[in-house]
Amino acid sequence: MFTGIVEELGIVKLAGSRLSITCSRILEDLTLGASIAVNGVCLTAVEIHPDGFTADLAPETLDRSNLGDLKAGDGVNLERPITLAARLSGHIMQGHVDGTAVLEEFRALEDGNWELRVRIPEALDRYLVFKGSIAIDGISLTIADISDRLLRVAIIPHTYEATNIAKRHPGDRLNIECDILAKHVEKLLAHIKSV
Repeated sequence: MFTGIVEELGIVKLAGSRLSITCSRILEDLTLGASIAVNGVCLTAVEIHPDGFTADLAPETLDRSNLGDLKAGDGVNLERPITLAARLSGHIMQGHVDGTAVLEEFRALEDGNWELRVRIPEALDRYLVFKGSIAIDGISLTIADISDRLLRVAIIPHTYEATNIAKRHPGDRLNIECDILAKHVEKLLAHIKSV
């Protein structure tokens, strides 16, 4: 489980079905086989190096996320899984990306704040609500507005500086993880209707 509070901006060393990332803070307690969120995707550390780690990407991961778009030198958002003693500063995330969305607009606001507008796929729209939680590239965010599958979120200066969001441009694919509770409620309601 993750919270969407990005701990470190890592740098892609090797991209493809075997992803190698240079980082430092994430390595503090990383063990072989441990989970780590990379742009919000839960991956398994299969190798640990003095300056980073390596993970294998399954075809499903490459199809459903933007990790297949990465190239050497790209920045990625990194987060270790939460512990039972940790504060839950963001929201509950599994690192199981539901799909990707397209960045339509990224504009500066006052006082170092930013507004991100993202076109959501039709299949995910039903899980997203005004003031609900969403993870975009592993960043825990609050939906400021959603209309006709165009989602708007605010990016505060700290998030802009501490994540890879500053390097994003219109047309980029962003990983989206919807609130898990919405998906469970949908399934329960479908079961109730069928009884």
